[in-house]
Parts: sequence; C-alpha cells; structure tokens
Amino acid sequence: MAKVPGISNAEWGVMQVLWRKSSSLSAIEAYEALEGSLDWHPKTVRTLLGRLLKKGAVRREKRGGVYRFSALVREEDCIRKEGRSFLERCFAGNAGPMLAHFIEHEDLTAQDIAALRSMLDKRAGQEKRHGKR
Repeated sequence: MAKVPGISNAEWGVMQVLWRKSSSLSAIEAYEALEGSLDWHPKTVRTLLGRLLKKGAVRREKRGGVYRFSALVREEDCIRKEGRSFLERCFAGNAGPMLAHFIEHEDLTAQDIAALRSMLDKRAGQEKRHGKR
C-alpha cells in the first residue's frame, strides 16, 4: 500500500471523480465531471490537482499535449485513514462509543440495522474462534 497522504475536503471531490473513472482525466474533464455538484471554476480544479500531485495522491502524464491525471492511492486506503483520524479526534480512538452515537442519533433503516447486526454477529464469531472476549 502506498503512503496515504492527508486529503482536504475539497480534494476529496476531485479524488472521487478520479476513483470513479477507469481512465485518466484531463483537468477540464475532471472539472466537467464535478460541474453541477460544486460551484467551482476550472482553475480551482487545476489547483487541487496540483496539490494532489505534490502530495503523491495522483499521477500526471502528458498525452497528446494534454496533462492527464489518475489516482495513485486507493479510495479504500484513504477512507481507512480518514476513518481512523475521525475516530481518534472525536471518540478517543474507541469504536464502541462511535457506533453507539450513530445508532442513537442517525436515521437507520431496517435494512441498515440488519446489516449492522450481521456484521456484529460475524465479528463476535471471529472473536470467539480466536479466544478473544
């Protein structure tokens, strides 16, 4: 796994576009993919791509006289890093209180609750097999 850089909220929007595309994008293509969801100028997207390039989150290659960008870091790795950071900042690194908070304060569908119950049951079974409590 490549070192996962810190990505700002604005940079997340650009990264999500790159993660969703199977090929590299020019800055204008990235801007067009974001158009409508964010009220940004094309220069803003270029600036964010430049920052992401410096951080090592994207690669840039010149093809046909145009710079094209693609993600160097995986979305799952960035989510894991952000999740860990959130957990540390807001819940002192403790997942239990975080889960309790979201269960108590967020709207969950019956399907969400069933999925959570299934994940917790599966995890409890793993813990039991490995002799953990």
